[in-house]
Amino acid sequence: MADVKPAIICLSSSGFDTATRIANLLDGMVHGLEGRVTEADVIFADTMAHLRALFAAGVPVVGICASGILIRAVSPLLADKWAEPPVVSVSEDGKSVIPLLGGHHGANALARQIAETLCGHAAITTAGDVAYGIALDEPPAGWRLANPQDAKAMAAGLLAGRSVRVHGGASWLSALPQGDDTDLQITVTESNLTGGQDHLVYHPQTIAIGVGSARGCPPEELSALVSDAMQSASVAPGAVAGVFSIDVKADEGAVVALARELGVAFRVFDATTLEAEAPRLANPSDIVFAEVGCHGVAEGAALAAAGPDSTLIFEKRKSANATCAIARAPEPITALPGRKRGRVSMIGIGPGQADWRTPEASKLITEADELVGYGLYIDLLGPLVAGKTRRDFALGEEEDRCRYALERAGEGKDVAVICSGDAGIYAMSALVFELLDRSEDAGGVAGGARRVEVVSAPGVSALQAAAARAGAPLGHDFCAISLSDLLTPRDTIVRRIKAAAEGDFVIAFYNPVSRRRRTLLGQARDMLLAHRPSDTPVILASNLGRSREKLNYVALKDLDVDDVDMLTVVIIGASQSRLMQRGDGPRVYTPRGYAKRIDGIVA
Repeated sequence: MADVKPAIICLSSSGFDTATRIANLLDGMVHGLEGRVTEADVIFADTMAHLRALFAAGVPVVGICASGILIRAVSPLLADKWAEPPVVSVSEDGKSVIPLLGGHHGANALARQIAETLCGHAAITTAGDVAYGIALDEPPAGWRLANPQDAKAMAAGLLAGRSVRVHGGASWLSALPQGDDTDLQITVTESNLTGGQDHLVYHPQTIAIGVGSARGCPPEELSALVSDAMQSASVAPGAVAGVFSIDVKADEGAVVALARELGVAFRVFDATTLEAEAPRLANPSDIVFAEVGCHGVAEGAALAAAGPDSTLIFEKRKSANATCAIARAPEPITALPGRKRGRVSMIGIGPGQADWRTPEASKLITEADELVGYGLYIDLLGPLVAGKTRRDFALGEEEDRCRYALERAGEGKDVAVICSGDAGIYAMSALVFELLDRSEDAGGVAGGARRVEVVSAPGVSALQAAAARAGAPLGHDFCAISLSDLLTPRDTIVRRIKAAAEGDFVIAFYNPVSRRRRTLLGQARDMLLAHRPSDTPVILASNLGRSREKLNYVALKDLDVDDVDMLTVVIIGASQSRLMQRGDGPRVYTPRGYAKRIDGIVA
């Protein structure tokens, strides 16, 4: 996952110098208000909408503006303080730096860093940070608190003047008031230990778990093997820095599930890297070498991850379908070695406006190393594109863009494929899975591209957007049919239209016309007139959610192909669909049958 760089928000030219200095310090980008800031990396017109889009996507925000502007912008989105990005307010002269949100999750650190550079004052208000410069519930990278629920009580005790006994070495705890005559304790250990309100337990993440498995190994088998190994080695889950294996196991379900269960990253090495560890292996195997090109997967991966000065503390142990080994690094592992499993995120952005884009989609876009798609769709992302590597493809290059995304993910990248509407509805998701399902000889992807993770974020589809604008035409059974015959034979399309007409479905027609294809929509109209009333309502919707949004209502008998273009979604009602006139305009709905009641039961 790409590091999420902060957005430096500048609302006036007088704050631009401060914004630029902060952007250079944090490797961020200056976002400037249109008409007031002309030299910014990103220009925006609506401050509140821009701030909300960044915050919803998880982008850290540093605003060169009054705190109230930031507060009012993001307040409707506040829900989970553990998941929200840092928000920092800075005065135009840089003298006052205020972490507003996410103090223990990056904002305090950002504020101190900015204030030190600008010779200003960081207005830190979280009590532990003020008193000792550290947050007990947010240890440094490479450390994990076993009982975070008890950190608040411990902090309260220390702020009340009590001291604490620290067992084990951790230099970052040296700022705390320490003494022997106290019942407050902090223990630093790799082993499992139960803490409490007067006893915090910190684990240094010095442990690397190396695993190998047969294809299709049951997840519970690998989990049990690793759990037994950790217990034998007196290793707590919190001390584990990551799970490591060979690259051909990047998509092995049991290994992926193990990393998820332990709450750690999963990284892989190629066979050459693992073979370099052969002199340190306790159990080298010629059989393994013949199969994958290195003399040991589990032990080799654990040692490669823990570094050249590491020690193998648990030699390879086998089950029927898996192997496991454990290595210890001399210091916490903060920069994970190896290659992560690449990810392709299929993103449906709806019509493109931020208000109709899901938070999950925005988050996946923010996390991506690279954006791939038709250039117009990427442009619709607005501020989320800033600073991102992008690869634009033209219409008609759908297979090329999906293949490229999979191959980049095969190199360990996090790639977001940007689609309008929903990525799984007449869009790219199906093609991605088709390329994964095809054999290499049949044009499927090869090597690491076959082992990537694929996730999907649903979007507002064109038929949903049209239906919402028009009323409730999809209130009863409906279907969607594409009238494009580029990939589907015309006879097949006609057969589907006939079946939908006979079944009395509400029908959403995608791709209704093109420059060369003008007759199929008219044929569909005539087929439907044989099965439903001539005044059946038809909705013609285009550019939904955009500035040129247009919605027209016609009767089925009056549907004219010349009123439709390739950007129009055509929704044709069923026999029961109704067009009603209201003071604020027409609405279409399809009743489900609530008016029909038999013995008090809804039909």
